[in-house]
Amino acid sequence: MTTARVYDLPTRVFHGCFAALFVTAYAIANLVDDESSRFAWHMLAGMTMGVAVLLRLVWGLVGTRHARLSDLALAPRALAGYLKAVVAGGGRRWAGHNPASSWAALSMMLLTLGLGASGLAMASGVAPEWLEEVHELMANLFLALVLLHLAGLAVHVLRYRDALPLSMLHGRKRDLPAGTPAVPARGAAAVLMVAVLAGTGGLLLRQYDAVSGTLDLFGTRLVLREGGQEHRGGANADKAAGGHEDDDERESH
Repeated sequence: MTTARVYDLPTRVFHGCFAALFVTAYAIANLVDDESSRFAWHMLAGMTMGVAVLLRLVWGLVGTRHARLSDLALAPRALAGYLKAVVAGGGRRWAGHNPASSWAALSMMLLTLGLGASGLAMASGVAPEWLEEVHELMANLFLALVLLHLAGLAVHVLRYRDALPLSMLHGRKRDLPAGTPAVPARGAAAVLMVAVLAGTGGLLLRQYDAVSGTLDLFGTRLVLREGGQEHRGGANADKAAGGHEDDDERESH
């Protein structure tokens, strides 16, 4: 048996950013009033999270062996065999994502894209009313998957005593079959991923108008909190009214 690096740095960077962005977006959506200026951070975190998933999908095509989407163990028989082994003991040692984590990863990435698309539709004002309920349902389903994933990790650790969660921090797994090849770190790609995510966040913040609660995204006006457009409309109306009053005063003189 041997210990080898199985997760490259971009995969681990994505995992950490993905988790942090989801916690941020979900917490704000449920703890902050949707008319508060702080509620906009829910949408900003969600959009950055969507970009992170797109980057991960690209890396899933060109990354190292266990980062590739083709390495995910998505066969139903493999999942059944893995779950049976967790209960009964024994079973195959997976160098990359095991079947349970493979399904969890794919499901959460797909949910993120669905949440992003529905969120953008609602913010742009083109979504039907029922889409908000679908958006909330997907968010809660995402949370349920996260909790199941964490529970599964806990059961796995208790069964195999292999500190599996730490593999997403240092990238290594132990007790692998002898001769399991280590993957390269790909540090430059990780730096590029961080730069793109940081740049995305910075761009969104620069385009966001905190006073009106709106965001200009590629020529589309997005309302990131309830009452955002009304606030701007009211401000414009007050400004216009003030202008008319000034005109009336000048005419009276």
